[in-house]
Parts: sequence; C-alpha cells; structure tokens
Amino acid sequence: MIRIILGVEGMACGMCEAHINEAIRNAFPVKKVTSSHTRKQTIILTEQDIPEQELKGAVAKAGYDVVSVSSEPYEKKGLFGRLVR
Repeated sequence: MIRIILGVEGMACGMCEAHINEAIRNAFPVKKVTSSHTRKQTIILTEQDIPEQELKGAVAKAGYDVVSVSSEPYEKKGLFGRLVR
C-alpha cells in the first residue's frame, strides 16, 4: 500500500473536503481518501502509485490547487494489521 499526501489550497469547509474526496474516488481506484480543510491536506491510501500530474488534474477539476505531493509506503498498524497479512 502507498500513502499519498497532498497539500491542497482552497478548502474552506467540510463540503470542500467532500468535493475533493469524491473527485479522487471517481478518478482513481483508491482504498481510502480523507481531506482536512484545517490542515489543508488530503491523504490517499492506494495499492498503486498515482502519477502526480493526474492527481493535480483531478483536484484542479474540482476547483482546488495542489501545492505539494509526497508519497510513502504504508503498512497497516495495530492488531488487525498483523492479522490480515
């Protein structure tokens, strides 16, 4: 699994978060996506890496600007993470 962290400008409320989450879910096969307007951040969990330009394009179509992109390997932690292997 890969965790992709986007810095997003333009979010002002929970509805903005929902718009970004929906845009990403509709454009890519993701496991989970969450956004926070207070942190100005969207976190995506996915099996496959998503090209940065495609992510920026999907978020831009929703009316927001991606200002940073980073990714890292993600391993589920906790009791259930150890059981699922």
